[in-house]
Amino acid sequence: MTNDFSVAGLYVVVVGAARSGVAAAELLARRGARVTVSEARGSVAAADRLRGAGIALELGGHRDATLARADLVVLSPGVSPRLPGIAGARRRGIPIISEVELAARWLQGRIVAVTGTKGKSTTSVLTGRMFDAAGRRTLVGGNVGTALSSQVEESDPDVIHVVEVSSFQLELTNTFRPWIAVLLNLSADHLDRHDGFQEYAEAKARIFANQTSADTMVINADDPHVLELARRGLARRLLFGVTSRITDGVVVAGDAIVRRSAEGDQALIPLSSVRLPGSHLLSDVVAAAAVGTIGGVSAEAMQRAVASFDGLPHTLEPVGEIASVRFVNDSKATNVMAARAAIESFTGGLVVIMGGRYKGGALSELGPVLAARANGIVAIGEARVRFRDALADVIEVREAETMGAAVRTAFALARPGGTVLLAPACASLDMFTDYADRGNQFKKEVGRLADDQTER
Repeated sequence: MTNDFSVAGLYVVVVGAARSGVAAAELLARRGARVTVSEARGSVAAADRLRGAGIALELGGHRDATLARADLVVLSPGVSPRLPGIAGARRRGIPIISEVELAARWLQGRIVAVTGTKGKSTTSVLTGRMFDAAGRRTLVGGNVGTALSSQVEESDPDVIHVVEVSSFQLELTNTFRPWIAVLLNLSADHLDRHDGFQEYAEAKARIFANQTSADTMVINADDPHVLELARRGLARRLLFGVTSRITDGVVVAGDAIVRRSAEGDQALIPLSSVRLPGSHLLSDVVAAAAVGTIGGVSAEAMQRAVASFDGLPHTLEPVGEIASVRFVNDSKATNVMAARAAIESFTGGLVVIMGGRYKGGALSELGPVLAARANGIVAIGEARVRFRDALADVIEVREAETMGAAVRTAFALARPGGTVLLAPACASLDMFTDYADRGNQFKKEVGRLADDQTER
């Protein structure tokens, strides 16, 4: 918390009127700023709400003149800092920060921040449930759930804020200091916005930048990129892993997740309590348990939280079964690493719906795992041709114009006992509002297909 931070009387421009931008604008207005929200779209759902709070709204583009007058610019995560008006404001010396940075300056509670290329939401929500089970007052937000700015008024020294943070949110932080910083994994992602993997990694590494020796970083010993980034941090380290040989950390040993130290293994969670499919989701459970050990959560509370956690929507979410073909929704697999992990959660008989707006990563890396487990893929969205070019030599690739056509094409390719898996490896914004809309459309089309099969 930055106790002396004040925006009273300042002219602040919030760029972007999605969930976090609206929350930031309202927080700023409550704290005495004169606020304008700049939005590229021609309309926003929250327009009346913003204007009712005395907040000016400029629609249809980001005006350089508006940004040039600002004392402070707050960027929503979906807005690139490379936009000409934003870059011009920076050259004029106007501070530009993310919504997470803004909110964190006023939080009174301690912050557990979670980032990584995949698994952030699962780890964040499960960590919050572990603290809840231990009787701690916990608020989960950031990139999942509610925007951090909407939690500021509820914050007090006893609150634990579990915050999912993306590279977009972290790249514009300068005082953000988590009590516990978690880096789950790292692979190429968002290269449509970041200038290469190294810039993406540097944005992620900012989660450690302001930590001191009084704080803790929780780092994945199974991921060499994570270990490399963590070397520069000043905080204490706690390793976790599923496959690595760790002598001090949180690991999987035998039939349990344990806290391993020089004194021996302390059992935390029996693997029989874990209800999530896939080894990558097990890694998320181990990471959450590592945070819990730092925060004083008992093994009994961890077990209760894990045993009651079935996972999140759009993350290996079972949708239904039609004519002995299962349908599974992993719309949240928005990058190559996440899609690969989803595919590896099955032993065979897959037809995978993939595609959308390409944002980097080597699609060819999916070839071996698809060849070993899948009968074919159905490519959708802007990246259809990329998938065909990268994978047609190793697996049958069909294309579909709509989600409905994709579901029906995949069902036709599937064999009894097999699975149709939505694991796009791409962003959703070419065809859908967001990944949740894409997943919901998938579920809707599976429902329509089921109705059609019943009527026959």
